[in-house]
Amino acid sequence: MSAKKVVKVLVGTRKGAYVVEGDAQRRKWKVGPMVNPGSDVFHVVADPRHEGHLYAAMNSGFWGPMIQRSKDGGKKWAEAPTPLTPGGKDRKPQFDPDNPSGPVPRPVTNLWHIEPGHASEPDTLFIGVDPHMLFRSDDLGKTWETVPSINEHETKPKWGPGFGGPCLHTILVDPRDSRRMYVGMSAAGMFRTDDGGKSWRTCNKGVETPFQPEKYPEVGQCVHKVVLDAGNPDTAYRQDHGGIYVSHDRMDSWKRIGKSLPDDFGFCVASPKALPGRAYFVPLHDHSRTTFHGGFEVFEWDEKRGRWRSLISPRQFPGDFGVQREGIACDALDVPGIYVGTTTGQLILSPDAGKTWSQVPYQFPAIHSVSVANPPE
Repeated sequence: MSAKKVVKVLVGTRKGAYVVEGDAQRRKWKVGPMVNPGSDVFHVVADPRHEGHLYAAMNSGFWGPMIQRSKDGGKKWAEAPTPLTPGGKDRKPQFDPDNPSGPVPRPVTNLWHIEPGHASEPDTLFIGVDPHMLFRSDDLGKTWETVPSINEHETKPKWGPGFGGPCLHTILVDPRDSRRMYVGMSAAGMFRTDDGGKSWRTCNKGVETPFQPEKYPEVGQCVHKVVLDAGNPDTAYRQDHGGIYVSHDRMDSWKRIGKSLPDDFGFCVASPKALPGRAYFVPLHDHSRTTFHGGFEVFEWDEKRGRWRSLISPRQFPGDFGVQREGIACDALDVPGIYVGTTTGQLILSPDAGKTWSQVPYQFPAIHSVSVANPPE
């Protein structure tokens, strides 16, 4: 397989990370070696600004949170500095757990999400952590700094932990403007900056909190995942604890679109570059966190038609499947592939935008995250 005909699917699991390579037809798959076996890997991501650069957010029960980095597409990995480790020329610790008045008020429990910065800022990285903190690096992760404008936001006293803890799990950079970005936290909601992080505004209008006495508060929503529409980044799709929503005004307001589904609870959402106006969700039973109708299902939202479509019969993959917040992704090919990782270790995919489905013939540990290192254009 030539470099231009390889699709790399990056899989983070309960027991390590994998690079899974497929051909251009996405019919034949090769599962690479495991990285950091035994460690929870909450997120693995490719940096499109630097060919071959991959980052993994790992959380070891023995060694704690760590970042692993590869510069050759996943063949070799090395530990990189985190907000917990010494960094910079003076090698002074960036975090002192014995100094509560220092730059980080609480120990970092888990690393949740790594996001490359805007294309115009090739050395910028962001990382979201538990507890409810955003960090920024402007030297490709050699050193990290807190973003106090969001970490100490005026609404913070009203934030609470989600079931997975007080995590910052969603980071979205507007591809048109490096000054505009969004973050999502459980259970606090979505926030937006338009001035490069100097200030942040809440973005939860219209999103219900069925688990609170106040149904539509400013903050406190347990947002699970949000993505921007690749064709129109003013549009966003949101999977919340309280349903599925769409926004057309940079998240200033939200409209619930999932009530017609069996249940619009769930964790994940993806939107393909080649099909603007489409978004993919895996709805789950709220109480059991498993799929409906006795099998695996993916639903497509068509923004232009304003309607839902089931993409796969649950009879093809019978069983009870769970999918976590980073568990679905799309590639950037002209006919987009859809990839879904389950909590029981299946990597199920469609090479043709949902027309047909198959499974990578490998039993993974429970899958936390799926992303795609798209082939060169």
